[in-house]
Amino acid sequence: MNVQQNSISATRKSLVVTLDQSEVEAEHLAVVSEFAKQARIPGFRPGKAPADMIARRFAKEIAEEFKQKVVAKAYRSGLEQEKLDVLNVVNLEEGTIAKGAAATITITLDVRPEFTLPDYTNLPTEITPTDATDAEVEGVIEGLRGERADFKAADRPSQKSDYVKLAYEGTIDGQPIADLAADKQIYGKVPQTWEEVEGANEGVIPGLGKELAGLKAGDKKDVTITFPADFAPVPALAGKTAVYKVEVQEVRERVLPPLDAEFFKAQQVDDFAGLQNSVRANLKGQKEYQNRAAQRRQVTEALSAKVDFPVPDSLVEAETQSVLRQFIEENMRRGVPQEQFEKDKKELFEGAKKAAANRVKMQLILAKIAEAEKLTVESGDIDNFIYREAMRTQQKPEKLVKTLTTDREQLRAVQQNIIFDKAVDFLVTKATVKTIQPTA
Repeated sequence: MNVQQNSISATRKSLVVTLDQSEVEAEHLAVVSEFAKQARIPGFRPGKAPADMIARRFAKEIAEEFKQKVVAKAYRSGLEQEKLDVLNVVNLEEGTIAKGAAATITITLDVRPEFTLPDYTNLPTEITPTDATDAEVEGVIEGLRGERADFKAADRPSQKSDYVKLAYEGTIDGQPIADLAADKQIYGKVPQTWEEVEGANEGVIPGLGKELAGLKAGDKKDVTITFPADFAPVPALAGKTAVYKVEVQEVRERVLPPLDAEFFKAQQVDDFAGLQNSVRANLKGQKEYQNRAAQRRQVTEALSAKVDFPVPDSLVEAETQSVLRQFIEENMRRGVPQEQFEKDKKELFEGAKKAAANRVKMQLILAKIAEAEKLTVESGDIDNFIYREAMRTQQKPEKLVKTLTTDREQLRAVQQNIIFDKAVDFLVTKATVKTIQPTA
């Protein structure tokens, strides 16, 4: 056997493995012998049928098995000789494989890049204070009251936080928006809808709620709205200035519930002090979670900046598709049309590829840290994953267990992600921490 290694790039290698005639013949004889042991042929006891009869009777099956054996031997022997740390088999060219002749198999591989880990302890991180301020507690309590608010008709001009029932019809340069966005009539003409006056969250028409203060039932008004330049829901409206004819039909005032025993019971507390304590504890937990997430991001960014090496193309390609799929799914849930993805295809792909390369680089670094620190996956880690995933996807844990038991590739991916998470957590425990005041 002869093995020749060719370097295509720092992370892509080509192995040209040549098996001589005798090695190929030995593989063929081994396959025929195995078939002879297993074959059931009338008139012969198992294993006693002539080899040439076996070869004729099972010619197709033997040929397929023979090719697989030769390729497997070439792959196995090539790796043993060259000592490569293979991440992916990119391509395999069998050439001609026939008994009585030498065979040359060319295997293209992506290998783990070689790099030296930088110092990964004492990475700088910043967190913000976790104690909730009185203003934050008050804001949450007001939000809880707002969720249980009642809305009563108000015979007066509308004010901030009121809800207005209205009809509207929009035009751009005199042309009805209903014609420009035929499949999105809600942006063109609506006979009846509700809008919060100067609300924190905008409705369908950006900025419309800010133009409704001071109007009462029966009032009419022309409202000028300029759509953002990157208005994804309806690209045809992006950057355009529209005029909406608005007619107010009703004004309703938001009436907050009193802070009484009934309200406290709904929040599972006994009194106002208990409500404050509960809100304060929840806010503290949220801030601690946000700090932890920020630290995880900071240590990975700091570590990535410390080392540079080429990343394997096949891993980047696979991760790019994952990034794109996730991005498209999230934006489709937000209502972004398919046509917008087609329009921005090139920019989306370039952005996804860049993000994928960064992810792959970080995964390779984390894998090396996990190996250096002897981080392993315990049975409890898998149990925790199954529990979290079952809660997230609303599946029965037994179904996830069955999937992981039967799909070794998926199980390997889960184990790998657990290791990555453990490595990031390890980095956080070794990082320096500076507390800073949050920016307004």
